[in-house]
Amino acid sequence: MDWNDFRLILAIGRSGSLKGAAHTLGNDHSTIFRWLNALEARAQVQLFERAGGAYTATDAGDRMLLAAERMEQEVLALDREITGRDARLSGNLRITCSESLAYRILNDLLSEFRARHEGITLELLVDNRQLDLLRREADIAIRATRPVEGDLFGRQIAETAWALYASPTYLAANAPVTGAPFEGHRFIGWDSMAVAAAAKWLTDTVSSDQIVYRSSSLINQMMAVKAGIGMALLPCYLGDQEGDLTSVSLPEATLTRELWLITHRDLRNTARVRAFFDVIGQGLTARRALLEGQSLNPDITR
Repeated sequence: MDWNDFRLILAIGRSGSLKGAAHTLGNDHSTIFRWLNALEARAQVQLFERAGGAYTATDAGDRMLLAAERMEQEVLALDREITGRDARLSGNLRITCSESLAYRILNDLLSEFRARHEGITLELLVDNRQLDLLRREADIAIRATRPVEGDLFGRQIAETAWALYASPTYLAANAPVTGAPFEGHRFIGWDSMAVAAAAKWLTDTVSSDQIVYRSSSLINQMMAVKAGIGMALLPCYLGDQEGDLTSVSLPEATLTRELWLITHRDLRNTARVRAFFDVIGQGLTARRALLEGQSLNPDITR
């Protein structure tokens, strides 16, 4: 066996399917199927039970998965240790953040970073999921949550506030917006699978028949507000920078979140990671008033 055999078993074991493994490894379904059959023939043992497209590890498969996970941890630890000693302001840097932060704030800051450090190539992974920094899915994350894993290092930058926004067209055609339960008003919400705190707040605050449009994308929700479909909860740094949106509430205190720059402890002394923390950290701090909702509509009763 070689490392590629173990990578194959990890990919199938974690996804539970050949399709998921193919996506992870960047191959097609038939190639993964052929590789697994060849591996089982060489080992003369069945590694996965097949049932309706789902792949479940056998006892032998579980044993190989455990070994593969230990090997992966050693490889990742060695990779982080070597990268952590890199004193060059060059190379690749993978950053992950949410769709809304990437859309409205981050590009200006990344432009400033590139102007200062032209030798560093940036890769931005826009994903509302929390990518795994321990497995090097990204080098740096900008998250609205405090890091809890012991191997992560973070710096709190600010807090992020959320408020209700509407378009002038909507406001002109509807009754004045008062407090909850916002009777007579239409809302834009999340899809049924959403677990975001803002989605729960909306579900708990207004009736289901008031939510007339749903989307898993905050950017799409914002565009729906502009179209006059209804009102929506948006991060203040997103809504306040749109000239054709109006905030109609103060920040909802229960939705305020901390904003963190996070990396793995082994990478925090890497030159390009330190440079990113310095430049982007300063840039986000300079925008603290926007992030914390201090630029809201002054006509709102406080």
